[in-house]
Amino acid sequence: MAFSRFVDEWFSGRFDGPTEIQRRAWEVIKRGENALIIAPAGSGKTLAAFLSAIDRLMMRGGGEEDEGSAEKPPAEAKGVRVLYISPLKALGVDVERNLQQPLAQISTLMLEREGIEVGVSTGIRTGDTTPEQRRALVRKPPDILITTPESLYLMLTSKARETLAQVDTVIVDEIHSVAGTKRGAHLSLSLERLDALLASPAQRIGLSATVRPAEDVARFLGGVHPVTIVEETEPP
Repeated sequence: MAFSRFVDEWFSGRFDGPTEIQRRAWEVIKRGENALIIAPAGSGKTLAAFLSAIDRLMMRGGGEEDEGSAEKPPAEAKGVRVLYISPLKALGVDVERNLQQPLAQISTLMLEREGIEVGVSTGIRTGDTTPEQRRALVRKPPDILITTPESLYLMLTSKARETLAQVDTVIVDEIHSVAGTKRGAHLSLSLERLDALLASPAQRIGLSATVRPAEDVARFLGGVHPVTIVEETEPP
């Protein structure tokens, strides 16, 4: 995937190159397709999903300028752009390593190289979020919202749903753990209700450990929408 130059510089400075699953996932994500990324822990699949989203937000925020025009693009409506849904309560380690650290380091790189300040904001909405914190998320929606299936359902049944009307990317982590369950059925309904709010359906990216049959999990992720399965190949 051709990242914007600052994201590419950050990635190249920290890794020898993309893993197989990252390379193949970025090809699919760049084409705008829904994707189910299946690989074991440590393969880089979570970073693959987050870095694609970060790149879009950085480019939107000024990381790449249009040299053919001196005019600034029109201001965009406020709202969440990337929705990261995890069925697990232990969000901290993955989010810190694959989202917060890259965001902070890429932002610093942009500021040091070109003096560009891009504030990509993040927020968390779970069952532990206080009423005041929930109100703050409505007043000032983050660019990236980290949540759970249950909290997404509650948001869609309250005024908070207005903050989701600009979502363009939905990342569902550990999707294999809810596919085929009652909890998963509620999540499927919430994803369809979310799409009903949007001008066009959000791109759905599912992250899964090795699971069989992959086609069933892909159908669960996409609903009526097609999903491209990106699965790590077996070693020879």
